[in-house]
Amino acid sequence: MTIKNYAEQGGDKWVVSGTLEIKAEGELILGSVPLSRAVEQEKSDAATIAELKTNFNELIAKLQAAGLMDKPHG
Repeated sequence: MTIKNYAEQGGDKWVVSGTLEIKAEGELILGSVPLSRAVEQEKSDAATIAELKTNFNELIAKLQAAGLMDKPHG
């Protein structure tokens, strides 16, 4: 029998070679920030740089809200 998921000696590292399934009641936390799926971003149909900038900033905001990207400090 091969063990695909295990904690290394001392427990400082967890190795997952199989599937990691997080049930609805579970959560994934990275550095005290809960992670979630980002809200879908529509494909851009921007015709100008200004419209593209708006679309890009919407994507950044969605990634930040999901905990997948840090907000700028300051």
